[in-house]
Amino acid sequence: MNNVSSSRFDDTGNRQVTSARWQAERLNPPNRLWGSNGVAFGPDGRLYVAQFLAGQISAVDPATGDVDVIVPMDSPVQSPDDLAFGADGSMYIADLVPGRVWRRSPRGEYTLVSDDVTNPNGITCVGDRLFVNEMKPDGRLMELFPDGRDPVVLTEGLALGNAMQLGPDGHLYYPHMMSGPNPLLNGQVWRIPPDGGAPEVVADDVHQPVAVRFDQGGVLHVLSRGPEGIVTRIDLHGSGSRALVTSGVVGLDNAAFDAENRMFVSSYASGGVTEMQPDGRTRELVPRGFDGPYGVTIDLGGTVYAADHYRVASPALSHEGEPHRTGSAGGEPGGVTTEALLHFSHGITTDGELLHLTSQFGQVQTYDPAQKTTRTRATGLNRPLGITVGPDGSLVVAETGAGRVVAVDASDAVTVLAEGFEQPVDVAFDAEGRCYVSDERRGAVLRIEEDGKPTVVAEGLGAPQGLVVLGDELFTVETGQRRLRAISLTTGESRIDAEELPVGPPPGVVPRAEPALFAGGMPGLARRFAGLAVAPDGTLLLSADGEGTVLRLTSPEGPR
Repeated sequence: MNNVSSSRFDDTGNRQVTSARWQAERLNPPNRLWGSNGVAFGPDGRLYVAQFLAGQISAVDPATGDVDVIVPMDSPVQSPDDLAFGADGSMYIADLVPGRVWRRSPRGEYTLVSDDVTNPNGITCVGDRLFVNEMKPDGRLMELFPDGRDPVVLTEGLALGNAMQLGPDGHLYYPHMMSGPNPLLNGQVWRIPPDGGAPEVVADDVHQPVAVRFDQGGVLHVLSRGPEGIVTRIDLHGSGSRALVTSGVVGLDNAAFDAENRMFVSSYASGGVTEMQPDGRTRELVPRGFDGPYGVTIDLGGTVYAADHYRVASPALSHEGEPHRTGSAGGEPGGVTTEALLHFSHGITTDGELLHLTSQFGQVQTYDPAQKTTRTRATGLNRPLGITVGPDGSLVVAETGAGRVVAVDASDAVTVLAEGFEQPVDVAFDAEGRCYVSDERRGAVLRIEEDGKPTVVAEGLGAPQGLVVLGDELFTVETGQRRLRAISLTTGESRIDAEELPVGPPPGVVPRAEPALFAGGMPGLARRFAGLAVAPDGTLLLSADGEGTVLRLTSPEGPR
């Protein structure tokens, strides 16, 4: 595999895809950070980054951009979304999905501070005092006590709280992030005395606020979670004037200022750490890229699209290894460009000029890149993942959580095609219109017969996920062994076509249990999915979710 580079999967850059039948090439550089959320400077001067999707916390050297994992995936912390440092150097962590707040001592010891917070997100320290808010409708803002005393609720009614900070006036400032029980509370910044009292609105009509941060001069910066990367600066001590600066960093999440008043921002949508100048110019400290990617597909014009949990995005190169010819790619640093923010997207397939997607929110959606419109096709499904277009034009979906395969027709009616699977992940059709299903937990690929009953095509596989048919062969990604397997549809014989694929968690890391949901029914951690797609010329595309790239697999023998 060319473009050798260190990544979150292999920090040496030495692991390479091995194959006698395929040549592997990256269509974008690896992404060092598996998403980036809360950021805070630690006592050692490094910038600490909470990585919700990865379930880990990394430290970034602001001088070199070097990344070190401090809180690994196998720590007691499951889904860190924000962090703060106490006066004694302890790190406090908001563990969103299980509803826990942790203390990590300077010696690396973990103590549970509280498990009585629903969706803890925004967290900050005021000297030795610890405050946290809840990212949910009618959320609370509380003071927690590491010594075990009962929490003190300062206020309720937050419309999804998030990153907060003590202002120069001694008040705690926090955003109302999204739609809450009272629509009038949306798009606002509030403040409250840390000893309690009546909360008050500081700013109305702020663009999609996700975090509030004060620079060294006491100016309030409100970050937007939208695609433009807007930061609103508000002068609270003078005229109250505002200035909007657009950074172009899609899906801003948080920010931190160093002693020199340099602003570093994170992105939940694309990871990385970016220095943002007052005029909006940016410098990548840790390059952005894919958080996953998960499902992958290609349209007839050669544009590659990947479902990346929070968005649909394209790698910098087409499947031919050339720059994309469309306007959907090439505009962002890090080799990946956002097509649209479509949260919880994991499965994806093309259909003419349209994209069909599955969402971990239980939806099937159709997105029109030309019109920038989204149509919901189905709701209430249980963890839908792989999706393809059937011979009759219906959308066929692997409903992983329900153990079945369903079809969504042109009128959006949902029909069960087959059930009884253990953990179906992906679906594909052959030239005769027969449907195949990869069952990760069973370790098998099955075919749905005319009577709706599945029959085994191949078994004894290692957690098969991505699935495609090319000619008279079926290909699947065995994520357990990190290899590509080819199965003959005529003889049933199989072979290993490629090994050492950068899929799944880093080598030696034990995957976590099946992700949970957090309050409100929204998905918790991303369901891992190494997708496959076939390009019109017979090359294969693989979403290498272990390192954050899309791989193009080309046969030296030419098009198949």
